[in-house]
Amino acid sequence: MVLKLYGPTVATCTQRVLVVARHLGIPLEVINVDLPKGEHLLPEYLEKQPFGQVPLLDDDGFLVFEGRAIARYLSAEYADGKLIPKGAKENAIFEQAAAVESANFDPFARALADERFFKSLFGGAEPDETVASEQQAKLEAKLDAYEVILARYKYLGGNELTLADLFHLPYGAVISTPASPGAPFVNLEDPKRPNVARWWREISCLPAWKAVSTEAKEVLAAMKRA
Repeated sequence: MVLKLYGPTVATCTQRVLVVARHLGIPLEVINVDLPKGEHLLPEYLEKQPFGQVPLLDDDGFLVFEGRAIARYLSAEYADGKLIPKGAKENAIFEQAAAVESANFDPFARALADERFFKSLFGGAEPDETVASEQQAKLEAKLDAYEVILARYKYLGGNELTLADLFHLPYGAVISTPASPGAPFVNLEDPKRPNVARWWREISCLPAWKAVSTEAKEVLAAMKRA
């Protein structure tokens, strides 16, 4: 049975799962959930995902939600644990990196993406650049710490690519791309952080991410034409 993933391909949380599945060669049937129309709040969806959020994975009746949890499940169940180190020390560094992404990257990158991109796309609201600038300053300070870690390891979770690296891609791509010509953005390839730049160039060029990103851009373009 084909695994079913509920969530719009333009949603960063859905993309977090999609890039992992693509990288591991796990086919998914993506079922769109129209958030502006409130499909995530319909009773039949809330029966499966009581928080009314995306993404949601349905594996022949086995339901799991939260993108990072889904990614771990896909790795363990269908890819022999690839992208999750098995040794005690190696796994500790991976879990450290996964926690760093969740606590020190995602909150600030998400706030930036909301202000500079998603507000105008979904709500028609003007971004608050004061808020965005504050969040960017906080994120830039976190990236200074990333530079220290990435001077020690090739990837954030050690010397092998892990889920922790892939988890950065959706929001990283949004915040590092100007919403319009001349608009502010986060330069993840800033030469003052050579190790962050090296790391970001490598993971953002992964074929799996290129495929997911291209599909999302096509959907966004269609949304803007509609």
